[in-house]
Amino acid sequence: MQEQILLKLDSIEKRLVEQNLLQKEIFTFAEACLYLDLSSSHLYKLTSSNTIPCYCPQGKKLYFRRPELDLWLTRTRSASVAEVEQKAADYISNKGRRTRR
Repeated sequence: MQEQILLKLDSIEKRLVEQNLLQKEIFTFAEACLYLDLSSSHLYKLTSSNTIPCYCPQGKKLYFRRPELDLWLTRTRSASVAEVEQKAADYISNKGRRTRR
């Protein structure tokens, strides 16, 4: 019975941390790792290669803006099968139809 209570409390604590993150505009390095679900070593690699936007105002600590992280996460969208098929159909139907001026 105690184990179930402890598991429930852990679950509640994790949800509260996640909810708190969603209300913040600026993340610390550790918060960005949680938000992005990345290991700290991988996030350091991304920051050192300037792959991900970050701020380092005093030369030591790294900070991240949530909207910029959201844009970074959604930067490379893969088209669905239906979208690819529609593009192919549009290309085939428009092939040979050139507008003359």
